[in-house]
Amino acid sequence: MKQIYWMMAFLIFLDSLWGQFPSSSFEIVESIPCETILENPEIRNTQKVWLEMIGNANKTLDIEQFYISNEQGEPLEDIISAIEQRAKRGVRVRIIAENKMEKTYPETLQRLKKTSNIEVRILSAFEKLHGINHSKYFIVDNEQVFVGSQNFDWRALKHIHEIGLAIRHAEFAKTITEIFEMNWEQALSGKLTETERSGEKRTYTVNIGNERVEFFPTASPYGNMPKNFFADEQAILEALNNAQKSIKIQLLSYSPAGYDDYYGNLDNAIRQAALKNVQVEILLSDWCTGKKEIPYLKSLQVLPNVEVRLSTIPEYSGGHVSFARVEHCKMMLIDEDITWIGTSNWKKNYFYNSRNLGLIVKSNTVNQKLTEIFDKSWHSEYANAIDINKHYTQKQYGEK
Repeated sequence: MKQIYWMMAFLIFLDSLWGQFPSSSFEIVESIPCETILENPEIRNTQKVWLEMIGNANKTLDIEQFYISNEQGEPLEDIISAIEQRAKRGVRVRIIAENKMEKTYPETLQRLKKTSNIEVRILSAFEKLHGINHSKYFIVDNEQVFVGSQNFDWRALKHIHEIGLAIRHAEFAKTITEIFEMNWEQALSGKLTETERSGEKRTYTVNIGNERVEFFPTASPYGNMPKNFFADEQAILEALNNAQKSIKIQLLSYSPAGYDDYYGNLDNAIRQAALKNVQVEILLSDWCTGKKEIPYLKSLQVLPNVEVRLSTIPEYSGGHVSFARVEHCKMMLIDEDITWIGTSNWKKNYFYNSRNLGLIVKSNTVNQKLTEIFDKSWHSEYANAIDINKHYTQKQYGEK
């Protein structure tokens, strides 16, 4: 009798543990520039989440990144070491990186190649479109996905404001694996696979508390995506056009000026929303102070219902950090329930010529939390409204 009692107690204990480790989950993840007031204690830091996800890999780890840039003693070193350790324990690791950036930052990729079970491919196929592989995501055991603005860059973990999502959902992970496999083959062949232009919406669901959250993946460029992805630009435009009350946009860069033409799709949608009395707030990095950005930002600033602010993150006390100390989040919040998070900057090349990923999320819970993050930056001492009478010059953010 006692044996039956203890067996039942043990089963109840196991059941309680199972409830703590759900088969699906949805988490907002943030990177905060050190020495700033932007920290959100309830949001986990990127490095911690990446270490947890990579450390849990048992079979496969598929990583696709714009580039990988590590420095000894900096936060990404632990990530690189974790990848190497999982590979040594038998996990198959595949890495795709962009050709142009591999030439800029070859060292860490060369280091990873030396470990058994790690294979690296360099993707150059998008150069045929005058584009790049701008993806930033990875997949663990075909069950869990991280996607967001974070590059595999030590600076992204310490000196840049970033936002991303960690999603545990097997069916969604299988879909993301489809685009990884496409790029894996394109990296080998050097050729782009032609597909239907805009793809399709494939919606997935998870529960956050009592709320049923719906989301679907987006990608660019047009005509080069598996069918279960919807065109990134098209998804953003639909959300903008359906806005009823508010639009909040947070980006590294935004401009209708292309390399040799005018690109007005997103800009026109924002202006149309403002004409419908939708309140529009646009927060951009202070890298957007060149001649291809400022004239358009000033023209938005004079419109009723629109305000544009530039974010200036103070320099690090330890000295200048190149290509850092910047607002790099890529997200859009519509009303109280629609969110876009992705890897695209809002310029034509990112949607029509380059590989990017994103998600459209329908959730009050997600939207509310990201609104709090947006508002903290928007109302911070780092954000200043565009002055239509001021002469701006392009900020120098590279090596000094």
